[in-house]
Amino acid sequence: QDTLFPYIKDNVREYLRAHWEEEECQQDIGLLRKQAQEDCSLDGAVPIPLESGSGEEELEKVIQAVVDNVLWQMSLDRKTTALKQLQGHMWKAAYATGHVKGEIFKDVVPAIRKWREAGMKVYVYSSGSVEAQKLLFGYSTEGDILELFDGHFDTKIGAKVESESYRRIAASIGCATNNILFLTDVPREANAAEEADTHVAVVIRPGNAGLTDDEKSYYSLISSFAELFLPSST
Repeated sequence: QDTLFPYIKDNVREYLRAHWEEEECQQDIGLLRKQAQEDCSLDGAVPIPLESGSGEEELEKVIQAVVDNVLWQMSLDRKTTALKQLQGHMWKAAYATGHVKGEIFKDVVPAIRKWREAGMKVYVYSSGSVEAQKLLFGYSTEGDILELFDGHFDTKIGAKVESESYRRIAASIGCATNNILFLTDVPREANAAEEADTHVAVVIRPGNAGLTDDEKSYYSLISSFAELFLPSST
């Protein structure tokens, strides 16, 4: 939230100029233009004109329209496919060039290695897309740690605040819900997972939203993965 989204706002114009002629970028523009047509009746919507190929000045006008459209959508926290696709391609380029790295707390990798050695499986469930997850863990401050995960889930399986999502994940990985531990910093997600009979621990990290006194007393709290005691897998 503090790194990836500001990166889009600060770099979208430069990215479009650098990649405009590439097929992937043109596909992204096409989707954004189509979305803009669907949005034309919305307050503040920004149309994206077609290019007629009449020079640099016109190209700059079209790029400006795309930039304005992206910033408008982001200001409303929209999650349109068109916006997410462009953002995903920009983040991919940023990770690959080292402009952005996924920050991993120091206790995470040693803990996951230990769990895997004990025969446990580790999955990621995030509201960020599977593609975004793989970028974050593939280009992290601890290097490429994708090998530590047995699979990835995003909101295609369901929202994180709905208990049915956790049942679907359990079915997908062939495991009973009461044999899964879910780690989160969001009480609403913890509640949904508990409703599905999943074990839960709430993780306290710098920058996370605070918990109420009731939440602090109700949930199992950890501030490091090293605090987790997990029984060996049967």
